[in-house]
Amino acid sequence: MKRKGFFPRLWRRMKRIIFIVFFLQLFYILLLRWVDPPITMTQFISWISGNGLKRDYVSGDNISSNAKLAVISSEDQLFPDHEGFDWKSIKKAMEYNKRKPNRIRGASTISQQVAKNVFLWQGRSWFRKGLEVYFTFMIEVLWGKKRILDVYLNTIEMGDGIFGIEAAAKTYFNKPAKNLSRQEAAMIAACLPNPKRYKVKPLSNYVASRSQWVMQQMSFLEPDPDIQRIIK
Repeated sequence: MKRKGFFPRLWRRMKRIIFIVFFLQLFYILLLRWVDPPITMTQFISWISGNGLKRDYVSGDNISSNAKLAVISSEDQLFPDHEGFDWKSIKKAMEYNKRKPNRIRGASTISQQVAKNVFLWQGRSWFRKGLEVYFTFMIEVLWGKKRILDVYLNTIEMGDGIFGIEAAAKTYFNKPAKNLSRQEAAMIAACLPNPKRYKVKPLSNYVASRSQWVMQQMSFLEPDPDIQRIIK
C-alpha cells in the first residue's frame, strides 16, 4: 500500500515543481521586457575564461538607427515580417548541412539569437534547440520587435570580450553608439557571423568586403515602412 501511495505523491511534487519553474521563467521573460539581462551565459564564460567582459547597456533611444538597420541588413532582413523563424532559410540550411556535414550553416533569426544568448547556452543539441524555439516564441509574443532588437544590440558579442553596440562603438571608434555612422555601423555588423575571427580593428579583409555589401543592403531596406517602424 505504501508503494502505491508513493508514485501519486511523487507526481504531485513533480507537478508542483514544474509549475514553480514555469512561473519563474515566465516572470523572468516578462521582467526582461523592461529590465536588461544581468548577465548571459556567453558573457559569463567570456569573463571566467579570461577574455574579459566589456559591456554598457543603453536604451534604444541611445542607439543609432544606422546600427539597427545594419544588423537587420546583415543578419536578418526578414526580421520585421517573420514571427521568430525564417522557415525558408532553415530549410536551406538543413539541406546544406546534409550535403556538407563538416561545414555547418546556421539560419538563426535575430529573435532566435536573442533567445539563445539571453536564456540559454551555446550548443547544438535537440534539447537546447527545443528550448530555443520556446523562448523565441515567448519573446516574440511578450516583447515585440523593438525590444528584441534593443536586447540583441546590447547583448550580442561584437569582438573578444566585447558585448553590445555601445561597448563596440567605444572600443572601435571612440564614440557612443548613438553617433555611429553608416559605415561604422556596417563594419560592426559585418563581423557578427564570427566576431572572434572577423576583426573590426585591425580591419580584416572579410569585414572590409562584407561591410560594403551591408551598406548596399541598408540602402535597399531603409525605405521599407516596416523597417522604419522598428529602427526609429
